[in-house]
Amino acid sequence: QVQLVESGGGLVQPGGSLRLSCAASGFTFSNYLMNWYRQAPGKERELVARIGSTGITANYADSVKGRFTISSDNAKNTVDLQLNSLKPEDTAVYYCNAYRWSGDYWGQGTQVTVSS
Repeated sequence: QVQLVESGGGLVQPGGSLRLSCAASGFTFSNYLMNWYRQAPGKERELVARIGSTGITANYADSVKGRFTISSDNAKNTVDLQLNSLKPEDTAVYYCNAYRWSGDYWGQGTQVTVSS
């Protein structure tokens, strides 16, 4: 059974940091691109960061470049997202996604709220 389980969300003040983690099981993790998406209320889901199957190549949305860092561990089947210098506009549900040409999988999401 495929599972993507996110954790690490919460309430943080502007300028603060969080670390999100996604634990994957039930598929060959190293064969998939791993992504973090987010969806704010009333907005479409957007791609935040992506990391290649080798864990070397990473890409970021312009809005988070220099503040967020994605990393993965193929031995542990995990992908993390370090969120630094958080802004109120980063408030959203963050989703872990595993993508391959044959299909993709989604986690249930974790809420990140940035507010003073």
